[in-house]
Amino acid sequence: MMKRRSLLPVLLAFFCTLFVTIGCAQDTADAPTDTDTAGEAVEFINETPIVMGYSSWAGWWPWAIAEQEGLFDANGVNVELIWFDGYLESMQALASGQLDANCQTLNDTISFAGEAVNGEVAVAVNDNSAGNDKVIVSAEIETVADLVGASVALEEGVVGDFLLTLALEEAGQSRDDVNIENLETGAAAAAFAAGQADAFAGWVPFWETALTREGSKELTSSADFPGAIPDLLVVTQTLIDEQPEVVQALVNTWFDILTFIDENQERAYEIMADRASVDAADFEKYLEGTRFFTLEENLEAFSPGDSMVHMPYAAEEMANFMVEVGFIPEAPDLEAVLDDQFVTAYAEANA
Repeated sequence: MMKRRSLLPVLLAFFCTLFVTIGCAQDTADAPTDTDTAGEAVEFINETPIVMGYSSWAGWWPWAIAEQEGLFDANGVNVELIWFDGYLESMQALASGQLDANCQTLNDTISFAGEAVNGEVAVAVNDNSAGNDKVIVSAEIETVADLVGASVALEEGVVGDFLLTLALEEAGQSRDDVNIENLETGAAAAAFAAGQADAFAGWVPFWETALTREGSKELTSSADFPGAIPDLLVVTQTLIDEQPEVVQALVNTWFDILTFIDENQERAYEIMADRASVDAADFEKYLEGTRFFTLEENLEAFSPGDSMVHMPYAAEEMANFMVEVGFIPEAPDLEAVLDDQFVTAYAEANA
């Protein structure tokens, strides 16, 4: 969940090509083969592996389970799964055509969709942030109304900014009522911790830095705004057009992952904690702020409605927000960004 402004397609494509080439070279040993974990032959629906990126967010760690436990193979999909230490780099790689799929938030997908060379489409909801995004304030601030006239350190246009705006609007205020100190999220957290701002808005682990300031506390979090920050499996429109069966297999794999977690929790947690490189205490804490989405919740999220629980509504609110703050020049085609056909097909096949 990091900031980006506008893409410079030619230059970006070069750097992303370099990045993914290096990443692929480093991960060659982990690339899918034509045998499963039991050494038996696997018949893939796609001869050439699709390249999928993911990065360090609790809702996306479970993809490591699919790789470790052969769940991609079980669904007949040939996947080269690439871990990105930098979330921003994964989004740039998808937008410039170096990935076929990536894990990213709804607001970031909207931000990149208009310029992505192969299009970007959300096909499944992995999770909702349920507390991992927070507004942290100094000791003297007790309510959202107390933020009026206060300085808030944050990264403009991304989820922390959006969360702050939702909280202000719910309290009858607006973003214009606070003084925004626009900083990269890590720098914003450090500035608040050093007493250089009255509040901070951002995501884990940066709010942990903010909370090192004496007397600081949580004012509100994504737990107070269900549906506001969905984390997604996003694929290119090209992949949907040319290999819809591969997209279906990816979605099917996600639900198999959730089943595996339910039935093999100890092993699942071991794989995820190892992939995230976090200790047991932090792992449990991060999972508490993440709500994995069931099939029923996926169907609800893709359906039309008049609240943030429904992604068509949430996407419109996010797009309007990003245009208003100048983060994107105009909203992309929001209907093209959301495609529920694969979740729906999974539901029908498992009715």
